[in-house]
Amino acid sequence: MAVDERTVVVEELRAEHWPEVARIYADGIATGNATFETQVPSWERWDAAHLPEHRFVALEHRRVVGWTAVSPVSQRCVYEGVVENSVYVDEAARGRGVGRLLLERLVASTEAAGIWTIQTGIFPENEASVRVHKRVGFRVVGRRERLGKLHGVWRDVLFLERRSNVVD
Repeated sequence: MAVDERTVVVEELRAEHWPEVARIYADGIATGNATFETQVPSWERWDAAHLPEHRFVALEHRRVVGWTAVSPVSQRCVYEGVVENSVYVDEAARGRGVGRLLLERLVASTEAAGIWTIQTGIFPENEASVRVHKRVGFRVVGRRERLGKLHGVWRDVLFLERRSNVVD
């Protein structure tokens, strides 16, 4: 079933959304295929790590069913226009286009701000995430083999990026 864009709206992620965002994040962590993180950070830690202008939630009947945000990849000035994204969708809303809606909004927001590259790392086993990123213009630029251990197991990570049309 496709997302009904009349009932699913994307808006800015605010502090009051955090309990539901954290729940969805925890569910993603529990899959073992979403992140190297093993615990949801506090709101304060998460908030400090993510750019405030480019974080969104998908709401269905006022309930958070997904979220996306970006972090700077470096403090060096040459990387000002490069960010790393995260996108998580509630298990009950997966496969309906919620991730695509969130990423499309994120791309529009970052491009309007002059950000020229969004990058992300995705476990190869997370095929749905790879597919949705490709649908919004990301491409796989490499595979980082045995990048890190999760629960004692070495994991590969696909490195994807999306280049903006604002690049001269």
